Formats: sequence, structure tokens, C-alpha cells
Amino acid sequence: MDPFATNLLTWFDSHGRKDLPWQHPRTPYRVWLSEIMLQQTQVRTVIPYFQRFVEALPTLESLAEASQDQVLALWSGLGYYSRARNLHACAKMCVERHAADLPSSLDDLAALPGIGRSTAAAILAQAHGQAHAILDGNVRRVLARHHGVHGWPGQARVQTELWRLSEAHLPQSRLADYTQAIMDLGATLCTRSKPRCADCPLQSQCIAHRDGLILALPTAKPGASRPTRSTTMMIARSDEGRILLERRGPTGVWARLWSLPECTDATAAGKFQTAGMQGEFATRRTLPAFTHAFSHFQLHITPVLLQVRGAATQICDDPDRAWFAEHELDSIGLPAPIRKLLNEVFRESSCEPSTA
Repeated sequence: MDPFATNLLTWFDSHGRKDLPWQHPRTPYRVWLSEIMLQQTQVRTVIPYFQRFVEALPTLESLAEASQDQVLALWSGLGYYSRARNLHACAKMCVERHAADLPSSLDDLAALPGIGRSTAAAILAQAHGQAHAILDGNVRRVLARHHGVHGWPGQARVQTELWRLSEAHLPQSRLADYTQAIMDLGATLCTRSKPRCADCPLQSQCIAHRDGLILALPTAKPGASRPTRSTTMMIARSDEGRILLERRGPTGVWARLWSLPECTDATAAGKFQTAGMQGEFATRRTLPAFTHAFSHFQLHITPVLLQVRGAATQICDDPDRAWFAEHELDSIGLPAPIRKLLNEVFRESSCEPSTA
């Protein structure tokens, strides 16, 4: 067996993660769900979301039958919401085309929404023991350092070389353990910053360690400034304590999630107070602004709290707008920064003296 794989599996036997919830039982559905959740997200963050998700939707068929609101509500706070929408679409497609199961062919699995080559390989290796190389962020980092591969991994030339290396190291047996082992190594020892090289089973053959290039490899993406966008979010609160929310469109940031109505500037915010509304605004107060960082830009949010007079049911008849009480927020998909903001608003209102 390749020394790379041998040393890695020996290390895994003593130090690998073997008690993750999706490993017991290790079904294709549970492995798939975990792999999608683990895209861009650490294991410790994923575990409680995974457990809550499979408790509510334990099978692929139950996921396919769920409403989009339920799926997004279960995902709410995990971020990168296109993953949840793709997960839902994939389940429906599997019911329609693959007898309510995930296909066991790499090409068929990789063709489904939100999966792709590396994720498909990870699913098949762990759920079926198939010999397929993976190349997620952790594996790219391990291979780039071990073999001294220079260049940003997003470049076609570099990616092709990393795929070649990943395939070359595949063992002939213990594919599920090997796949978990190389991901574990990148997640726990060969980390982006402060790697624990002294504990690494591959240290003696690692070119980056030998040449003092650990923090230089893999090569960072060429720098690009992250622009800042600004918006004003309107928090319309009814006499009954409900908040007006708006379902976002099918594309863009937070697609199909419920959020606060937005205005681009103060003039638009003023018009919001009368457009489509039949109630009156007793008070208007600007709350502290904050910034939320996305992968490609930063969003500067100025919240404006509007206290509405009149029954909430008479104020809005738009099908993409609805009023929600605090206890109803757990049943809908809501972006994490909006949930945090609303929690503060509800907490503040509960502390206000009664006017009754």
C-alpha cells in the first residue's frame, strides 16, 4: 500500500473521528446530508443541525415531501442556503428518477443538484466503499502542502494536478476510513492556520514542512476587494407584537427565505410607511446599524423600527408578506442575522412597560 495511505490509516485508527452522528448508521442519505452540510462549515457547527434535520426528516422520501419552508427552517442559521434548496430539489429528483434513492454511480450522483464530483465521491466512498478520490478544501490543503504544489487551487492546471495526486494515493481497501481520515487530517492537524505539524503522520515526507512553506501553501486566491452594500430594513411591529416579514425572491442572497422588507435609502423608507399599508405608524426609531459579511461582499444594515397602529391582518394583503409572532419564527427559514435582530426587538418589547 502507498506509504501516504498506510500512515494516514494508522493515524486514523488512533486519532480519527469515528463517532460522528452520520456514521451510525452510515446510510447513503445520512452521508449525503452530512456532506452537503459540511461544505463550507465545520463539523462542530454541523452536528446539532444534522441531528435536528434527521429527526424531523429521517429519509430521502420525507425530505422530498417536506415543504420548502420546513427545509429552510431546519437549515436556518447554517448559512449558504443554496445548499438547502439544492438538497430539497435533489430529493425530489431522486424520488422521480431513481426510485427514491441516491444513485450509486459517480456520474449519476455528481449530476444531481448541489453535489458535484468530490461530494459524490465522498458519498460513494463512505456509504458504499467505492474507490473514488475526493478533493474538498481540507484535502486540497493536505495535498498541496505534502507535494509542494504551488498555485491557487482554483486554477484549472493546479486543480488537475491535485486530482491526479488524490487518485494516486487511493488505497485498495478501507475506502470509507481513508476518505474520513484525509478529511480529518485537514480539519484537525493540517489546518489553514496554526497547523499541528509535530503530530502529523505525514510530516517526514511533507515538502511544505521541509521547505518552510506551510503557511504559503496552498497558494491563496489572488486578492480582490470585497465591496460593501447598504440597505435599510424596516421592522414593522403591530399592536399585537407581530413583525412584518417578506419572502425573498427565487434568486440572489437569502433566496426564498423570510426576511425584513428593505429600502435602499431614507426616501424609500419614508414611502414604505404608506405604500400598501392601511394602518398608521405611531413611532419610528432607527436602531444601531451593523454589518454582515458574505463570501463576496459585506452588507451594511440600518434597521428602522416602526410601531404600527391597527390590526395586523388589515395592514397587509401581499402573498409574499406576512405577520409573525415570536413563537412562529422557528417554523420558517430566516437568515441568522435577521433572527438575531428580531430576537433583540422581541426581547426589548417584552421589557417595555405595559400601557394597558
